[in-house]
Amino acid sequence: MAVSKLLSLTLFITFLCAVNNGRVEATHEIYPQFQSLSAVSVHQLHRTAFHFQPPKNWINDPNAPMYYNGIYHFFYQYNPKGAVWGNIVWAHSVSKDMINWKALEPAIYPSHRFDRKGAWSGSATILPGNKPVILYTGVDPNDRQVQNSAVPANLSDPYLRKWIKPAGLNPVVDPEAGVNASAFRDPTTAWWLSGHWRMVVGSKRNHRGMAYLYRSRDFIHWIKAKHPLHSAPRTGMWECPDFYPILLSGKQGLDTSVLGKQVKHILKVSLDVTRYDYYTVGTYLTDEDRYVPDNTSIDGWAGLRYDYGNFYASKTFFDPAKKRRILWGWVNESDTTSEDVRKGWAGIQAIPRIVWLDPNQRQLMQWPIQELETLRGTNVKMNHQMLKTGDHIEVKGISAAQADVDVTFYIPSLDKVEAFNLGWSLTDAQLLCAKKGSKVQGGIGPFGLLALASENLEEYTPVFFRIFKSSQKHIVLLCSDARRFD
Repeated sequence: MAVSKLLSLTLFITFLCAVNNGRVEATHEIYPQFQSLSAVSVHQLHRTAFHFQPPKNWINDPNAPMYYNGIYHFFYQYNPKGAVWGNIVWAHSVSKDMINWKALEPAIYPSHRFDRKGAWSGSATILPGNKPVILYTGVDPNDRQVQNSAVPANLSDPYLRKWIKPAGLNPVVDPEAGVNASAFRDPTTAWWLSGHWRMVVGSKRNHRGMAYLYRSRDFIHWIKAKHPLHSAPRTGMWECPDFYPILLSGKQGLDTSVLGKQVKHILKVSLDVTRYDYYTVGTYLTDEDRYVPDNTSIDGWAGLRYDYGNFYASKTFFDPAKKRRILWGWVNESDTTSEDVRKGWAGIQAIPRIVWLDPNQRQLMQWPIQELETLRGTNVKMNHQMLKTGDHIEVKGISAAQADVDVTFYIPSLDKVEAFNLGWSLTDAQLLCAKKGSKVQGGIGPFGLLALASENLEEYTPVFFRIFKSSQKHIVLLCSDARRFD
């Protein structure tokens, strides 16, 4: 990122007291004694005001967010009986602004042979005639993961409260010979090309991550392509794949089926090995039905991430009302299982964000949806504060554990910026942030905010910037450190 003498950075931060729990559905730790232990009372301490979360119990993956007839629908994995993973159903909430939500009855839950042992993640696609269809992973009595479909029972219901699994059609995709039936899940939103629908299912072959490609003319009968859309060695299981087009310039989002010379594609996978989401920017070769990452994008855990915090199993959708692509993701908590049970809930959904391609065409940009600003209350302002090395200036008037912060730092000169060491790597910016930390002095800074700070700074969570100078440009890193400081 090139930086002029005026370094104007607008920073959005939501201060949180608790986030994080690395369990996911396929490699989760199972606690049968807690799965159906519902909380008598729910501890409100550390619950969020900005983020989506149900009143109680466990949540994980966002399943199939979609916009339909003026209503935003949000489906997510949910345990209605307890605060640990288990008894999973597709919870369903609706909203007109993605801020104020109305909870409905579960849309999908285990009910047939093809999903008797689990109704796991999937995606929604709007078919011609304005007909939504959900594809999701079911687990059959033999622990085989299969792909199933569900449709609204009544399209005239504005909330699409009830969903049915068409008789005799499921599963629509069975793992054939050569496919690992215990690692075959999370179908994507489908796209239309040359007379066929296409969608991807995540999997692995030994240690190679796989994005299996399937085609269908009618959205009922699916045929596996001879080769995957993409794969990569030594990356393990690819969960919750997401594949979508993005414009070369501008913030406007695109429907999943859009192609063209002014379009790149994004392939995101959730790596079961690391419990983080990674993406590449690349080209969809439609003649070959293959995706090829650009030479600036790396597959696997050395690659780009949406978020360097606890952020997993993400899903995007196209919002046709405002022409934007919106990203949802699960924030899995770090509390122990016994703590989750005691407080009566576990997990939140990250704030929805719009995503678009950086002008350098090498990475994504993102920003919280504008609707979030309606939650702002008391406005606290500070202006013209001079910061010197070692200074700490308290922002007074904020007593809540959560705040929405816009901050602009002005740096009159960049002459003293620290040189970028050629031995460092920006492939994983998180490692460089950790190496330098918030206390190691650079040429300028580090500077930023100390969130959740105690009165005498015995404890705090730093969110800060570091600036480096390379041979051709300045590099700005936004870092955070959730370790205990005292």
